[in-house]
Amino acid sequence: MQTIKWDPALISKYNINGPRYTSYPTALALSTDFDHGLIRGAISQSPDQLSLYLHIPFCHKLCYYCGCNKVLTRHQHKADTYLDALADEMALYAPLLDTKRINQLHLGGGTPTFLTEVQLSRLMALLHKFFTINADAEISIEIDPRSCSDDKLRHLRTLGFNRVSYGVQDLDEKVQIAINRVQDTDLIRHQVQLSRELGFSSINLDLLYGLPFQQPASFAETVDEIIRLNPDRISLFSYAHIPERFAAQRKISDASLPDAPLKLELMQLAINRFVAAGYQFIGMDHFARPDDALAKAQQAGKLQRNFQGYTTAGQDALIGLGVSSISQVSGVLWQNSKELPAYYAAINKAQRPTERGFSLNSDDKLRAALISQLICHFELDTETFSRQWRIQGFWQYFAGALERLQPFMEDGLVEVYAERIKVTNAGRLWVRSICACFDAYLTQGQQRYSKVV
Repeated sequence: MQTIKWDPALISKYNINGPRYTSYPTALALSTDFDHGLIRGAISQSPDQLSLYLHIPFCHKLCYYCGCNKVLTRHQHKADTYLDALADEMALYAPLLDTKRINQLHLGGGTPTFLTEVQLSRLMALLHKFFTINADAEISIEIDPRSCSDDKLRHLRTLGFNRVSYGVQDLDEKVQIAINRVQDTDLIRHQVQLSRELGFSSINLDLLYGLPFQQPASFAETVDEIIRLNPDRISLFSYAHIPERFAAQRKISDASLPDAPLKLELMQLAINRFVAAGYQFIGMDHFARPDDALAKAQQAGKLQRNFQGYTTAGQDALIGLGVSSISQVSGVLWQNSKELPAYYAAINKAQRPTERGFSLNSDDKLRAALISQLICHFELDTETFSRQWRIQGFWQYFAGALERLQPFMEDGLVEVYAERIKVTNAGRLWVRSICACFDAYLTQGQQRYSKVV
């Protein structure tokens, strides 16, 4: 990839609030006025291979930056109650998935390693009881290094987990104290090394930029240490400071946060160093070794995006289980109750805990395909796209988008031709904003999204 053009002047112009486009429409479009009967039809029409996501909401400690759906507790038995409910939810889905196979399984949270070895064993036994999981399936888990002993990591491997993702965020102690997530660098080094020795096929490390007290010099030390650890993938997320939505973020002083130019400098530093170290810049917030499955999928033009981010398993074939989880199958989106009491109440009535949903119309589907192509591969053949979606005149159909793209074209962020759209290297930083030009829903609740950088 060529060097990215860095221009701080573009921040004020294009650093708008915008979606991450893990789906289109985004989760904000989901409504309680939803026909739950659509779920059965969507699954029946789905591919034979599906992905499965399980949300484990529990955490022992509060990380001030976190905007995830979580439940803080030190009572381990609460996870047993939750596993009871998950078993019942799996039983509700099992008949619908009887002929389907699971090719990807991911545990997220919260903190999935909140679960004990016994509870993890029970969870995997339940999954194998109710679903058919491919022998070569990707089975991954998000790990908080503070809650994962060596024995637990070994146990995860014996249960069939073959991919791990560690939440690092930043290695600087001052930053860690400010976000209430203090974890020793030696611990992370040890767990990454042990993961390799145990034979995990992929190791991902998560970082955040824009956190309190981050400075280029200290963040460079974190980035360099991550490079020395040599993970297969790196996630570099922008911290979204939205204290009006997430109460814990009110514990972070606004004065301690990097301003927009400094935040861009932190991102620039990380991207340049990761690329120089040989990582492929997948786009937006992900890097991968060139021989990693994610990088290979992008090289082959097959990379896609779903609620878990960039994926190799298809963007319209994801079943979510557990509180707040979102499913996306055959043009239908649905989300479980966000609060545990409501989730448990539905399960106790032998009902799927679906709280809201959305069924894509034909316009939604073609816009979803277009946005996915741009955000994954940064270019689109408009003629091929028009034939595929039976559009008579691409730029007649997207006349409004063409008008909104004009400033991006003038600033060299996107090139638009009769037969092709190409996001330039400079434009890759603003691909979310560029995709937003094709979003028919964006004006509805735009301020609820984070800044794109």
